Amino acid sequence: MYDVFSLKDFTFPDNFIWGSSYAGHQVEGNNKFNQWWDREQEGKTEQKSGMACNSYELYETDARLVQELSHQAFRTSVEWCRIEPHMGEFNAEAAEHYIRFFASLKEKGIKVFATLVHFTHPSWFEKIGHFKKRENLSYFERYLEYIVPKIAPYVDIWNVMNEFNMGNDEDRINSKTNSVVFHALGYRVIKKYSKAPVSSAHALVQYMPYRPYDEWDNMLAKLFDMRDNEYFFHAIRTGEIIYPGRDVIVAPEVKDTVDYWSINSYTRDMVDCRRARGNGDKYIHKNLDMIGRKFFANEMYPECMIANLDRLRDKAVFISENGCACHNDDFRIVYLSLYLSAIYEAIKMGVNVIGYMHWSLLDNFEWGSYVPTFGLCSVDSKTFKRTPKNSAYFYKEIIENNGFSQGILRRYLKKLPTLDNHDNNS
Repeated sequence: MYDVFSLKDFTFPDNFIWGSSYAGHQVEGNNKFNQWWDREQEGKTEQKSGMACNSYELYETDARLVQELSHQAFRTSVEWCRIEPHMGEFNAEAAEHYIRFFASLKEKGIKVFATLVHFTHPSWFEKIGHFKKRENLSYFERYLEYIVPKIAPYVDIWNVMNEFNMGNDEDRINSKTNSVVFHALGYRVIKKYSKAPVSSAHALVQYMPYRPYDEWDNMLAKLFDMRDNEYFFHAIRTGEIIYPGRDVIVAPEVKDTVDYWSINSYTRDMVDCRRARGNGDKYIHKNLDMIGRKFFANEMYPECMIANLDRLRDKAVFISENGCACHNDDFRIVYLSLYLSAIYEAIKMGVNVIGYMHWSLLDNFEWGSYVPTFGLCSVDSKTFKRTPKNSAYFYKEIIENNGFSQGILRRYLKKLPTLDNHDNNS
């Protein structure tokens, strides 16, 4: 843990954009016709999404909540499976739903940050090989040509896709390398209808050798970084899709198809070359079991944000996701303070960070379970009532002051939180 009560006050640059985010399948409810829903019905997840946060019906409630919490921007996704539930059959009512949602945000002075594919895609697209197969580009283009011109008047910032860069079995390699080409197609379609900046959200994980000076751990950490991070950055900068063990794909249409780097950053991953898969354990002294179970984000390591951002000096950077899963909301206040401080450090170093979107606005369905709670607001699973937590009001004051101060912190945090007795305040 860090002593946030010793943090110096800091202020972000003028025109810095503050907001929060969520994704359709995780909040909308009853989001049938996609491959994740199918997995849930087949019993391949711990829990089912069900009605989630009922945000498909309560989108106006969410828009008002975003406004009341002083957020200047909001990131959400359009669900392709609602737009085109069956191959070639488009649902005009679903398209109108997203238009109404985005219009409501705009009317409240909130910038709309739209993601066109956030992990989920239609079941029919899954069955024909989804992003693993380059020949499916035409289906993706058809979806984009339908929805993009309809929502373009309302969108201020675009993500074509979310976090396609992770995973390294054969199917994932095919998907993640091809997805760079799908992304580029999305970029070109959007540019036909919109002048707003376009990118795809990249899960930027800092890979660190478990043994800092061990050549084997360092070598493997570098390999992990090349195959999950650098392959994408290099492709965008050069038009070459290079992946270890594969012939290069020369794709000049990919070059320069991001207007800014969209970065989702949470923590680091440890790399241990003495394990078959290379996955190392977190150091015992750093493990924070904030949700009562093993979880990828059971650590506070704000230094990863500085390391991740320092490599991205050639374009503006938007933090499209960053947040903390915890049952004691005090940890979220600490996390926010530390990670915003790290972003401030990166800006001082010369990185052009232009905005920050906190993950997430609501406690939601975390891709198989409701146990990890990332939300600034809790959601009653029966009534769907949203209740802002202390961290929501803490973040609200940070936004209104465009920075952090000890005065703000001490209004919401009286002492450092502890895992003693597994404090479960929320």
